[in-house]
Amino acid sequence: MTALWVKSFHIISVVTWFAALFYLPRLFVYHAMAEDEPSRERFKVMERKLYRGIMNPSAIVAVGLGITLLVLQPFWLSQGWLHVKILLVAALVIYHLYCGRLLRAFAEDRNTHSHVWYRWFNEMPVLVLIAVVLLVEFKPWA
Repeated sequence: MTALWVKSFHIISVVTWFAALFYLPRLFVYHAMAEDEPSRERFKVMERKLYRGIMNPSAIVAVGLGITLLVLQPFWLSQGWLHVKILLVAALVIYHLYCGRLLRAFAEDRNTHSHVWYRWFNEMPVLVLIAVVLLVEFKPWA
């Protein structure tokens, strides 16, 4: 029963993390397009609050509960699909941290990317989400 509770809260935290991973780069799109100072300052506040208040905590909880699930059910570590999922989660953590670097660049008025670049950048978590859901549901290489 405990593993089901951990798994449920893991899924909830992953949904929250992905919501932030989808929204922060979208804010970057609009921030890169902003032409007036009040708008740029407003985006800085929104981005900072989203990153620190939602994105970081949900990522920590999602990864922590994922590790907890592995402790509770270590037999999953012998399954190939999980190795691929862990690799994708590591890539997602790197993407998350890179979002933090981009946020700092915006905060310091040093952004060098266009809104078009951010539109493409915003699609990367979608690809990871699709791959992870398919891996978890179909469990190839089990």
